[in-house]
Amino acid sequence: MALRFTRRWGPHRIAYHLRLHRSTVGRVLARYRMPLLTHLDQATGLPVRKPKPVRYEVDRPGRLVHVDIKKQGRIPNGGGHRMLGRQAGNRNNKKRGRGYAFLHHAVDDHSRLAYSEILADERKETAAAFWRRANAFFQQAGIAVTAVMTDNGSCYRSRDFAAALGDIQHRWTKPYRPQTNGKVERFNRTLAAEWAYAATYASDEARAATYNAWLHHYNHHRPHTGIGGQTPSARVPNLTGKNI
Repeated sequence: MALRFTRRWGPHRIAYHLRLHRSTVGRVLARYRMPLLTHLDQATGLPVRKPKPVRYEVDRPGRLVHVDIKKQGRIPNGGGHRMLGRQAGNRNNKKRGRGYAFLHHAVDDHSRLAYSEILADERKETAAAFWRRANAFFQQAGIAVTAVMTDNGSCYRSRDFAAALGDIQHRWTKPYRPQTNGKVERFNRTLAAEWAYAATYASDEARAATYNAWLHHYNHHRPHTGIGGQTPSARVPNLTGKNI
């Protein structure tokens, strides 16, 4: 119950963490009449029923990769409100505000395998260079990317990004419909809950230093309920010694 309240984990995640059967965790949550996570407001944790989204998934790795940018406030030196309290943290941020970092993501639709970097901006040159490195990462994993989905941001409409894509098909999300890029939106929520705000950091550098380790954990060790409790790497044959 503590994991459900503090981390808002589902029964699969709790069962994996505590080494229990998923059905046991489900019965405990039902006994205490806990609402489904899809019925909770992400900001407040209060029950609010939402319509169930229509889910889709392509049939193999590389057929569609979701690309997006998450803007994230930098932690001022000495800590923000999570370390100092809201009043002192806000005062420290005003004195030592450091602007924003931009997390560039590329998430494979089928496997949920993710490549991500913390970069300084979201300019077209930055987005194009990021995709080249992301594509190299997927190629190294044995994934041939044939389509990429982005929103309609200016960096993704640029000639630089088109040149970086080359022959890869470019798909666009529907305006005001972020669920069409839902895999990377879900990655952003997981990142916020399990990395960005999961611990107290004294500086932005201290938080950034833990990112690669967390990303490795996400790809290779963290079970994903959307793919039947598997890890993303388990769905990529070349990463697990299997043959396609």
